[in-house]
Amino acid sequence: MEILTALVDLVLPAPCAGCGAEGGSAPCCPSCAAALSAAKPQRVRPEPEPPGLPHTVALAAYDGALRSAILAFKERGRHDLAALLGDRLADVVDAGLGDGGSPVGGSSPGGPRPVLLVPVPDTAQAARNRHGDHMLRLARRAARTLCRRGRPAAVASPLRALPRPDSVELSAVDRAAAATTAFAVRPGRLPHVRAAVASGVTVVLVDDIMTTGATLCAAVDLLGRGSVPVPLIAVLASTRRRVNRGR
Repeated sequence: MEILTALVDLVLPAPCAGCGAEGGSAPCCPSCAAALSAAKPQRVRPEPEPPGLPHTVALAAYDGALRSAILAFKERGRHDLAALLGDRLADVVDAGLGDGGSPVGGSSPGGPRPVLLVPVPDTAQAARNRHGDHMLRLARRAARTLCRRGRPAAVASPLRALPRPDSVELSAVDRAAAATTAFAVRPGRLPHVRAAVASGVTVVLVDDIMTTGATLCAAVDLLGRGSVPVPLIAVLASTRRRVNRGR
């Protein structure tokens, strides 16, 4: 499917994923690409902040070109955006670890601290609809980008998503209730993640959007109960009304 999409795009270039402008050959027009490049990762906190939420960094508010690009990638099959969004996710991880933001991991004596990116998984139905797990795709791109920059990085998938209602239709209270049963651990994969942590690797949970933080906290709690601490969450976007405007 990805090869077919790429071939179609060569013949019929897709419109800009940020503003819909026609005629370009890149995923985003120069104006939208510049807006995405100019965004500076910052710490974000939901209001109210759920107990146990780790240090969380987002690229920008869920608005404008970023919002449109995420939706195009996630829901409309625009896999040509994986490089752009994955590279910016790598920027968020770097910022959260101390390269431009509040330090969580910082550098180890031998250089930048190695990281293990754990994407919040899609449900099986969502992955089928999207022709693959969208966050796994972004996490892999981000890991490759981090490695090219000199920070050792890899991706692990110790969680699987259980069937759940579409969070778009849920209130904050209902989101929190649904989050408690949103995930399950993949027992066979957890020992490898624990071994990485024991060797000094920092686990970073990555997702596309943070709204209430309930789903992210549920994933962090489940990993913590499996002896996998998560000191940092990196997301592409945070809903505007929850961005910490004091930073």
